[in-house]
Amino acid sequence: MNSSTLFGISTIAYILAMIIYITYLAFRASQIGIAATTITVAGFVSQTIAIITRWTESYAQWTALTPESTVIVSVLRSAPLRNLFESLIFFVWCLILGYLIIEFKYKNRSFGAFVTPIAGLALAFIDLSGMSKEIEPLVPALQSNWLLAHVLMSFISYATFALSFSTGLMYLILKTDKRTEPSYIFWTVTSGIFIVVLLAMGLDYLSFKVAIKTPEVLIKSYLFKASFLNKSLVVSIFSWLSALAFTFLVWRYGYVLKKIISSFSISPEALDEITYKSIAIGFPIFTLGGLIFGAIWADQAWGTYWGWDPKETWSLITWFVYAFFLHSRLLRGWRGKKVAVVAVLGFIAVIFTYLGVNLLLSGLHAYGSLE
Repeated sequence: MNSSTLFGISTIAYILAMIIYITYLAFRASQIGIAATTITVAGFVSQTIAIITRWTESYAQWTALTPESTVIVSVLRSAPLRNLFESLIFFVWCLILGYLIIEFKYKNRSFGAFVTPIAGLALAFIDLSGMSKEIEPLVPALQSNWLLAHVLMSFISYATFALSFSTGLMYLILKTDKRTEPSYIFWTVTSGIFIVVLLAMGLDYLSFKVAIKTPEVLIKSYLFKASFLNKSLVVSIFSWLSALAFTFLVWRYGYVLKKIISSFSISPEALDEITYKSIAIGFPIFTLGGLIFGAIWADQAWGTYWGWDPKETWSLITWFVYAFFLHSRLLRGWRGKKVAVVAVLGFIAVIFTYLGVNLLLSGLHAYGSLE
């Protein structure tokens, strides 16, 4: 059984677990929760074996191309973290590992309804975008011993930030009562827009079968062309009105989700603690691995520590957002909704740093594109 088959099994498992966790959140049946956890663990085991298998496959390819390399160099440079597909897979692995630790530590499965959708959607994006899954030779800029440390630590921190996003969002849901509260408007509108974008992308897929297209064609020629950017003015107007109506309904009936989450034994204080600890762990890892190690690697590859490349710039913006979170909490004493909003905004910055820059901007990190 090769790595592709094992990744396919884990993808199915995570998407199925996402559905079951959401069902568990709605019906609160312990048997459903146990099933969700079991499937998640099975998917995690399958993905772990898949990563090890792909590393072995990459190692065999690297040694065939560079037989003069030492064993240590070959192992480091064949790590399955060399393109967007592999990094997405590793990000999901870290995210699920972090979630399972939280679930078993806090004895609460309701987090799964907020964490597994991130994993499921990340894996679905792989097929939706048509990105290459082939094991490809390293481009010259990536042929460095810094590859493993830089990418590994970056995506461990991304996973902790994703966890803080989930718990921060849950905190906002639990702690907002009035529809006119800024925090209530923030989380309902953000959630509504997120769901609308996913539905629009799904409609693109069904209409144009964009999974067989290149990412550039996907972004420039197909994205939202079945809905918001449709050639038909009627369809376009209908799409925008439907999106506004759906977001309004999320705002109008958001309190229903609060009632569901409140029925579980989750305290806002526990959510606030997990949000803080996730960022407190992820921030120094991101600082060291993402920025400092990245700068050293950039100097070796391009002759400069910092070149204001779009990826570098957005990584710095992300760093400032989470630095502001920790500064506000530790030095200014911010607690609760204020820092929860920052945690949610921080992960939005992470998503753009990770995917938006690759898809929409050009620069020295173009080798990290979907192709």
